[in-house]
Amino acid sequence: MPVSITINGNRHKLEVAPWTTLLDLLRHELELTGTKKGCDHGQCGACTVIVDGRRINSCLRLAVMADGSEVTTVEGLATNGELHPMQEAFIERDAFQCGYCTPGQLCSAVALIDEGHATTRDEIREQMSGNLCRCGAYVNIADAIEDVMAKGGQAR
Repeated sequence: MPVSITINGNRHKLEVAPWTTLLDLLRHELELTGTKKGCDHGQCGACTVIVDGRRINSCLRLAVMADGSEVTTVEGLATNGELHPMQEAFIERDAFQCGYCTPGQLCSAVALIDEGHATTRDEIREQMSGNLCRCGAYVNIADAIEDVMAKGGQAR
C-alpha cells in the first residue's frame, strides 16, 4: 500500500505491506533504530514516537494509519547538531542507566510538555506511567522533565 509520511522533517513515499507497523517501518525500512522494540504489545513505551504532536506506541500503529502524518523520532529531536533541551536535561540529571527505554522516555517527555497536561510532579509521573524503565531511573527522569518545564514550559 502506498504511504506518504514526513519523518523528522523528511518526506517519505513508500510502499508497505498492510500489516507493517510504524515501528517496523521506522526500524527496518528507514533504519531509524533509535525507536526500540520492547514488548511489541504497547505495554512498555520503548517504541514511543510523536505523531502529529501526540505521543503514541509505534508498535500498535500500522504504518498505513500514519499516511499523511508528521512523525518525530528520537533522531529528530536534536536540531543542527544541538541536543534538544530534554536530551540535555536527561544527561544533566543522569536520567538513564542502560538506555534502552531512553528514546521512548525522551519522546514521551517532549510531547508531555507540548501537550500541556502536566504541571506538577505527580502529573508528570502519571503522564509518564506508560513508559517503563526497568533500571528504575524514574526520579531522575521526573527531575529532568521538571527542569525543562522550569526553563520556559515548552520543550520546543
